[in-house]
Amino acid sequence: MGESDPVRTLTRELVLAAGMIALLVLAMWAHTGSMPPLVVVESNSMQHDSDGEVGTIDAGDLVLVHSPDNKRIITFVEATDPSSDYYEYESLGMEGDVIIFERNGETDSTPIIHRALFEVVVGDTVPTNNESQCEVGVFWKDACVTSWSVPGSDQIRVTKINLVLDGNSAGEYECSEVVGHEDSKWYSVENYTPMSPGYITLGDNNNCDDDQAVGKYSTNGLMSIHSGMIRPVQEDWVIGISGAEIPWLGTVKLMVSGGDSPGVSQVPGQSFMYLILFVGAVLALPMMIDPMVNRLLKNSPEVIEAEREEVIAKIYSSEEE
Repeated sequence: MGESDPVRTLTRELVLAAGMIALLVLAMWAHTGSMPPLVVVESNSMQHDSDGEVGTIDAGDLVLVHSPDNKRIITFVEATDPSSDYYEYESLGMEGDVIIFERNGETDSTPIIHRALFEVVVGDTVPTNNESQCEVGVFWKDACVTSWSVPGSDQIRVTKINLVLDGNSAGEYECSEVVGHEDSKWYSVENYTPMSPGYITLGDNNNCDDDQAVGKYSTNGLMSIHSGMIRPVQEDWVIGISGAEIPWLGTVKLMVSGGDSPGVSQVPGQSFMYLILFVGAVLALPMMIDPMVNRLLKNSPEVIEAEREEVIAKIYSSEEE
């Protein structure tokens, strides 16, 4: 089989393509510490603009997933606290990290990708291994928790959490167009007794309706398959912390998604246009670059010298004949 055999050429090209893809995946794995290193965003719950926006998360985007073992989760409340070491930290269009997590730790539920709004941490405890002996607190991991704290706020060792994100006791998180919300435009929590420590999460596009339904004006919250309303997100439920987004490319995967996936129904209309333009640019770029490269190579000293030597060789060859 000769070097120019088409089957051999095709095989070589496929192997090279597979090798390049494998190297790319390995490089992303090394960068994020997570496998798979990318997830496709299916819903518009994190969308900031109805037409889509680069720098925030839209349905159809790819998002890098960083391992939670390599990075501390920073909440919105911490990132808006001037006294915090993480003040003004932003990720994907707003303060605080966006996390990917399982609903109540259920691996067969569709993971959620939402922002960590604030964290509830254990304050004071009374050791006990019997839940019936914990009448004045919440039983959690062989202890009766009698107070809670919210890092980045004034809620320190309180029996019930009362939090208003109005820029005074914590950062500003504004709500709008919520029925019954006329008396205040700020996200707020009133007399909340957590059932466990963990992160309270919220989609940027969900208008203060947090996933755990602990906010004063939360209406729905999110449900899991087996255990009802999702609880504060535990550390071991976190799959990863969102990194940079790669816009539009995940739309291709959503086009062929089945099951309970919403498909492309929530992908911004302009994302399709940008995807087509991107694919067109990728296809057109080699055709534009190839003539330029050939022209540069043809005019390079090495090629000119090689052509000169070839002409001389032909002259000597003809003289010998």
